[in-house]
Amino acid sequence: LLKQPRFALGAACIFLYVGAEVSIGSLMTDYLTLPTTMNLAPELAGKHVAYYWGGAMVGRFIGSALLRRFSPGKLLAFAATMVIALIAISALSTGAIAGWSLLAVGLFNSIMFPTIFTLASEGLGERAAEGSGLICCAIVGGAIVPPLTGFAADLSTLALALAVPAVCYAGIATYGWYARRPRIVG
Repeated sequence: LLKQPRFALGAACIFLYVGAEVSIGSLMTDYLTLPTTMNLAPELAGKHVAYYWGGAMVGRFIGSALLRRFSPGKLLAFAATMVIALIAISALSTGAIAGWSLLAVGLFNSIMFPTIFTLASEGLGERAAEGSGLICCAIVGGAIVPPLTGFAADLSTLALALAVPAVCYAGIATYGWYARRPRIVG
């Protein structure tokens, strides 16, 4: 299965996606408490994380409607590109703009896991169960990317450490564009 580029890259993207999502979720409260961001009290910052997850819920409904009209790969590439833009806005700004742009990432994260999973699994036929198992193992990215993001934060700042998940989303955007056409099984 890993010799099939579409599948192997899709599994790698699940690794990247879960890693990036967990990284952002893990640093969100600390990020919102920074004087350069929203300077919120820790308890209030924690409550703001609900906007991140609420955005993911709203995005799932919007995404399911958009997936009926647009290629899943193109929509995935668009969503990942929007996340990169939101991360850049957050890292390069201060105050409420920095905080709310990072919270808005949830809106675009919403369609990524199921879309990557579907694109990677497309055309696996009898090997679909095996492929599904391998893809599920790729969620280990959630245990590997966050410490890398934390290490980057220790070397610089939380805002600059956002480059780590941004690189993950760049990989996802590239895969979305690569997988924008249905797989031809032959």
